[in-house]
Amino acid sequence: MKKQYFGTDGIRGEVGQFPIVPEFITRLGYAAGKVLVQNATPGERCKVLIGKDTRVSGYLLEAALEAGFAAAGVDVMLCGPMPTPGVAYLTKALRLSAGVVISASHNAYQDNGIKFFSAEGGKLTDEFELAIEAELAKPMGCVSSKELGKAFRIDDAAGRYIEFCKSTFPGELNLKGMKLVVDCANGAAYHVAPHVFHELGAEVIAIGVQPDGRNINDACGATAPAALIAKVKETKADLGIALDGDADRLQMVDASGRLFNGDELLYVLAKDRLARGENLGGVVGTLMTNLAVENAIKALGIGFERANVGDRYVLELLKQKGWLIGGEGSGHLLCLDRHSTGDGTIAALQVLAAMSQNQQSLAQLLDSVKIFPQVLLNIKFKAGYDWKADNVLKSQISQVETELKGTGRVLIRASGTEPVLRVMVESNDASIARNAAQSIAQLVPSV
Repeated sequence: MKKQYFGTDGIRGEVGQFPIVPEFITRLGYAAGKVLVQNATPGERCKVLIGKDTRVSGYLLEAALEAGFAAAGVDVMLCGPMPTPGVAYLTKALRLSAGVVISASHNAYQDNGIKFFSAEGGKLTDEFELAIEAELAKPMGCVSSKELGKAFRIDDAAGRYIEFCKSTFPGELNLKGMKLVVDCANGAAYHVAPHVFHELGAEVIAIGVQPDGRNINDACGATAPAALIAKVKETKADLGIALDGDADRLQMVDASGRLFNGDELLYVLAKDRLARGENLGGVVGTLMTNLAVENAIKALGIGFERANVGDRYVLELLKQKGWLIGGEGSGHLLCLDRHSTGDGTIAALQVLAAMSQNQQSLAQLLDSVKIFPQVLLNIKFKAGYDWKADNVLKSQISQVETELKGTGRVLIRASGTEPVLRVMVESNDASIARNAAQSIAQLVPSV
């Protein structure tokens, strides 16, 4: 059964445009509350945690959600601005029924969204999301006055999460002597991430920590690392750490200004775990993971599998395989023995631990990995075009794959939100990748 509202990462859109409007969000809170109550142990009082990033629309949507949950007879715990993985942790730690994050992650401030976590701190199942949508199709009601939900504020939420992040760093190590620039994207981690690294001993220079409701992800953070690179060079820092608006993505920069993406950091994590004698089994990447990283991980003697693009699918495949480490080039990195979901701050701590334990820089840890150039072309196609049925296009793709065998690969996928075909070719030779991508793209009947 196809979902009407939920995408791969909750419900997201432009504020003021359906479904990100107060009426729908209130109904969403009520519908989710009804499903929680229906699945609760008889006599159990359902409680949910609501956290948010720093978008000005968070106030509006928080109030709407709170009203919906209260109408369903569900108590609400409010923690204010909190990284998405922080909400996941607190939901589990406080033994709550569910967690809700109001965030549009790396998007601009005009967007916002709602995503849910289960009582275990993981993503909701498809069945649970479908149950919420089924309730949304019904008229909204309200429980009696004596059954209405109440709202409470958690005053020590940030402190709890800071201590949790620190607990994932090896107790015998510290960050003394390191100068770090931490860019919080004017987002949800602005008041927690700098403290984590500082309390572990680092000298911290924090940027992107002055949110005004409208500057989240604005020329800062993991999606715009130029500001971090400049600050690292200016302050002669050892490393730079960039998070996105809800702090589940990570990019890192070394003293020379070199940027390390999620693919490279994933290799560092895998190599370090293996060096410490841990039985990894394998690592999960995505269809977009650089071929050089796949080859390097396999060269370590461990398995590598590709999931569909999206941290949800990485998590699903990790659980299916019984593995612990996975991630995306965008910086979503999962260490399931440290947290139930992707966490940019915790992932950075694992990378710093790998550097400390191996007494090597990031560049040294990645010395054997030479990232293949990737060329990505987005072609807007005519309405009704079925690229999978285009035999001429399929023939060219097959020819390119044959020519690249062992030295590159091709990935063709349609956008899920617009009539755009994404043509990605990677090769150990940049000019070959570019020419191959263009040879495929020119056969698509564009608008």
